[in-house]
Amino acid sequence: MYQALYRKWRPQTFDEVIGQEHITETLKNQVKSGRLSHAYLFIGTRGTGKTTCARILARAVNCEHPVDGNPCGRCAACRGILDGSVMDVVELDAASNNGVDNVRALREEATFSPSSVKKRVYIIDEVHMLSLSAFNALLKILEEPPEHLMFILATTELQKVPATILSRCQRHSFHRIDAATIASYLGRIAEREGMRLSPEAAGLIARMADGGVRDALSLLDQCSARETIDEEAVFSAMGLAGNLRIARLLDLILKHDAPSVLQSFAGLWMDGKDPASLLTELTGLLRDILMMHIAPDGAKDLISGGYAEAQLRSFAARMTSEELLAALDTLQDSLSSLRTAGNPKTVAELCLISLCQHADGDSVRSLRARISRLEEQLAHGVPAMEEETFYRTPPRREEHEDDLDEPAAEEDDELPAVFHEDQPEDEIAAYDRPAQSAAPVPDPKPEEPPAAPSASAEIWPAVCEKIAARLPRDLRVSLGERSKVSGVTEGDCLWLEVVPGFLYSRFNRQEILQLFAEAAREAAGRPMRALIRELKPQQHQQRDIEELRRFKEVQFINE
Repeated sequence: MYQALYRKWRPQTFDEVIGQEHITETLKNQVKSGRLSHAYLFIGTRGTGKTTCARILARAVNCEHPVDGNPCGRCAACRGILDGSVMDVVELDAASNNGVDNVRALREEATFSPSSVKKRVYIIDEVHMLSLSAFNALLKILEEPPEHLMFILATTELQKVPATILSRCQRHSFHRIDAATIASYLGRIAEREGMRLSPEAAGLIARMADGGVRDALSLLDQCSARETIDEEAVFSAMGLAGNLRIARLLDLILKHDAPSVLQSFAGLWMDGKDPASLLTELTGLLRDILMMHIAPDGAKDLISGGYAEAQLRSFAARMTSEELLAALDTLQDSLSSLRTAGNPKTVAELCLISLCQHADGDSVRSLRARISRLEEQLAHGVPAMEEETFYRTPPRREEHEDDLDEPAAEEDDELPAVFHEDQPEDEIAAYDRPAQSAAPVPDPKPEEPPAAPSASAEIWPAVCEKIAARLPRDLRVSLGERSKVSGVTEGDCLWLEVVPGFLYSRFNRQEILQLFAEAAREAAGRPMRALIRELKPQQHQQRDIEELRRFKEVQFINE
């Protein structure tokens, strides 16, 4: 009869237990010196060796010829405990024997001396499942047991064990075993079993086991039907093909392709995928990407193992940590809403749409995500408004007070404004000299006419012609109205000037600006960037020197 690997390869001595040397060495020394406690409490997650060490300790304290603190495995006591013929070593499951009557029967039986071994040992697994009255019934005999009695309690939830029990036990905490140790152990087991296990598959199984050797052996057992166990075989045997669909869903989210995301979700829904399960799996994927992003060197020990490492690194390169945190916040909020939602499918769809539009969110987390994207672009020497960044409006130029407070005497559109910083000093100094009414005032030197616009400044009509077919209908119609949308070329930048409001928000999207950048590049014949700013309803005309002089003369006469 076939025996499962985790049962077949269960350690029989302390030396065979892996990853818990801080506990096994202590127990071995206690067995050798005879300084044993009457009650032990083993704490740890599943599959880390609690029950195994309890059984080894029960044999070690009763072994006739212990070897360096380990049971010999050959004496009558060791063999009898192994095959279950020794009735003085009792293993109980507190989950099914959690009543006060069960503990009272145990207490009455425990007073009798052992019949064939030195100590009567009670191993109580999942002891936190005992009721409060059962704990109280166990308390007295646990505090002052007979010389021949030993208790070994095991639990995965320490917080549920009363403090009165904890204070009467010697506690040992079993740690999760690191993936490298489990992978090495799996390689040895596979070699003895004649399996062809690749190192990559062993590492993948070890990460999926989440620190438990029993889970790792069970996963290896499940994959053993294949002649060669590689990563692909593990994914297939574990049913992780669905993870690939989750990864494709995230890829569409990062492309901000909301229609395709909803279609992909609809396919998963029709295949029976529960919305809560889908969002949970997406959360797990983003969590692995976050670990890969924050701790790339030690990510192998941090990720869950459900996704290929190369795939996670690819996603991590496309997202910042702030974007990941923002997405995880959105998913957690949606998962909380699913508990009370009348239509879980709608909640999941709204969550996916929100993830596609994170770049346009107004929450603090979304703003921080956009800032982190810009900072990363600048850190790598890429202009902040380059492709694949979140295009945003540049800061507005503050209006001068002189533009706001116009003198009442000059209200026509040609009134002078302010002096220019690059104006020659001799012209500025001339304004301080008193006006000579007798002498004719010489005409100021006429300003040079502005330079004719270059060929690149006239690319806006060509850009509109090239991009018209690519834009949505409402934006395509707006291109024909210069009062709403216009384009200005400055160097290698095409500035879209759009009236503030809803239309501005429609144009201020990454994919739209990318289309304008491509059209400008085709029209100008050189690399161009597309930026956006608000279109002002009226531009003030520049004031010349003669207007400033006349304005000062009027002020002098009024005074």
